[in-house]
Amino acid sequence: MGSLLDYISLFGHGIAAALFGALAIWQFQRKVERNNKQIWLTIAITLTSFWALSIAVEGYLSPISRFAETLRNFGWLGFMFILLRAGEGRDEPKTVNGIYAALSFVLVGQMLVDSMLPAFSGSPRLENVTLYTSLVLRMIFAVGALVLVHNLYSISAPETRWGIRLPMASLAAIWTYDLNLFTITYLTQSVPMELHAMRGPMIAVIAPILALASLRNTEWNLKLSRSVAFRSLSLVAIGSYLLMMVVIATALQIIGGDYARLAQISFLFGATIGALLLLPSGRFRAWLKVKLAKNFFQHRYDYRSEWIRFTDTIGRPGVDSAPFHQRVIKAIADITESPAGILLVPDESGQLVLQSRWNWSSIEVPARACTTRTIPFLESTSHIVEFDTLRAGKDDKCDAAAIPEWMTKDDQAWVAVPLVHFDRLAGLMLLARPRIDRKLDWEDLDMLRVVGRQVASYLAESRSQESLSEAQRFDEFNRRMAFIMHDIKNLVSQLSLLARNAKRHADNPEFQADMIETLQDSADRMNGLLERLSQHNKSHPEEPKSVKVADLIRSIIEKKRLLHSLECSRVDDLTIFADPARVEQILGHLIQNAIDASTEDQPITINARRRDLSVAIEVCDQGTGMSAEFVRNQLFKPFSSSKQGGFGIGAYEARELARSMNGRLEVESTENVGSRFTLLLPLAKHLPKDISADERAA
Repeated sequence: MGSLLDYISLFGHGIAAALFGALAIWQFQRKVERNNKQIWLTIAITLTSFWALSIAVEGYLSPISRFAETLRNFGWLGFMFILLRAGEGRDEPKTVNGIYAALSFVLVGQMLVDSMLPAFSGSPRLENVTLYTSLVLRMIFAVGALVLVHNLYSISAPETRWGIRLPMASLAAIWTYDLNLFTITYLTQSVPMELHAMRGPMIAVIAPILALASLRNTEWNLKLSRSVAFRSLSLVAIGSYLLMMVVIATALQIIGGDYARLAQISFLFGATIGALLLLPSGRFRAWLKVKLAKNFFQHRYDYRSEWIRFTDTIGRPGVDSAPFHQRVIKAIADITESPAGILLVPDESGQLVLQSRWNWSSIEVPARACTTRTIPFLESTSHIVEFDTLRAGKDDKCDAAAIPEWMTKDDQAWVAVPLVHFDRLAGLMLLARPRIDRKLDWEDLDMLRVVGRQVASYLAESRSQESLSEAQRFDEFNRRMAFIMHDIKNLVSQLSLLARNAKRHADNPEFQADMIETLQDSADRMNGLLERLSQHNKSHPEEPKSVKVADLIRSIIEKKRLLHSLECSRVDDLTIFADPARVEQILGHLIQNAIDASTEDQPITINARRRDLSVAIEVCDQGTGMSAEFVRNQLFKPFSSSKQGGFGIGAYEARELARSMNGRLEVESTENVGSRFTLLLPLAKHLPKDISADERAA
């Protein structure tokens, strides 16, 4: 038997030394950025290889093996310390730093005690005391190391735990085995040869797991959780574990026999494999969280961290983030650790319809997702429906007729949370059954009610934003329509004048040619208006350019001369910097207003002269004129007009178009005398050089 155990120990520790040595070389040669975490990880792996090699060569009771074990523990302790200090977020808890210092002191004491063993070899009593002191120090270190592993994992943020899960589980397995080994040695007062021999194969199993962890996480980044705190629960758990070990080891010692050692080895391996399998398991952690919250804590939730996580989930969309309504579902589902959910919202007819899903494609939602009593019941009671209680007929507060049959038929439907905003149902959220099924308590219900109201306000705000955006689109359409209707009115007025003049000059060939040209121009302008009315119109005003004022005025007079008598008393040879289409549109509004205010025998005069650094284009009529009060308070106010059937848009649009070209519009008018509109635009050669092309076109 002894020879077989020697072979198992030799080959087991030899393989472990080779695997960890190869892992250290691979880690050292990797083309990754060097930092303290990478360096300490390589050191810890190298010291583990040295420890396994020393046992394979010298045996586990040799001084060099004891010294190598202490160095190995120093290496992994240093790696965990560097990993914590390099973590992003808040400062690490001082209690955790205190444990690092205490364990370092224990390791130093362990080295000193081990170094005294050769000196006491001649005194059996002192040698036994030293051996037991060394054994106790090793037990203390194993307990403290497990506490540190638990706390380092628990204080890390959830988004970075996946990166350290495998190495933390591996270290937990190593020190759990050590704790079992030293505890059994202490309780039985004998050296368990089988457990020492199997230590090598167990360590060899850890090497591939660490290699896999290194492949998954090259940077070993750690972000500290917002709820950084020392978790003393780990001490309670380890204390309970030690008590269980005492009972089991004592029972095995009493039973004795050939199977006692086999039972000890089986228990030890079972505990180690359990640490490797259960610690990374989401289902196990969910079960443990439920049991601990139910039996050890007064409050189930850390409300501060839950609220921060809730608001971050909803309010911080990123480039790759889920749509808003899916984030809403996830924000509530994460509170109860529900893996999926759906969101129903009222439509225009007051019926609940499916708005969004999150991880729940299997549930079938009908087009009519509620009964006639669903919305009134939820709005009046805000009752949170627990479907298991409802199916069992134990929910006295719930109106069964208000809950659709398709919800209760799906066994995965766990909870329905109404989202009520100011006594109006903004939505209904269904959550799927969590990994570990449990019944909601008063704290769960209070939390769901609070977050339900908050989510309802988010949904109401989102709907208000959509309504506002829709109203703005209608407002923009109406604004565009008002300008276009005014332009259409002007075209109709021009065509009416043309038709009236055609009765008198229809036989004149020259008039016929001009009339055809005018009709073609009117048709082109109406097509342009239809394009402007389209929401898909992407046309932009032409960029300003140099325009001859005389040519522009001559072109306008040619187009308008069939409609009314136009005269020019003075047009200077000047050049402006403007968009000719917009200038023509402004003058068209002013001339049409002058025609509407004048009789047929009252001519309209157009002049253009220089005024300082601008060109003043005047449109003068001898018509009805306007009062000073009207000019001051109503002329440029949209939808205010002094004309019968007028839109009150022309003067306003003319002024805005002039401003868009760095110009302005001036008005002089007297009732029953006439009006003078003066369009002032900058001279081309005096345009400021610091104005960009985009600003000129604005």
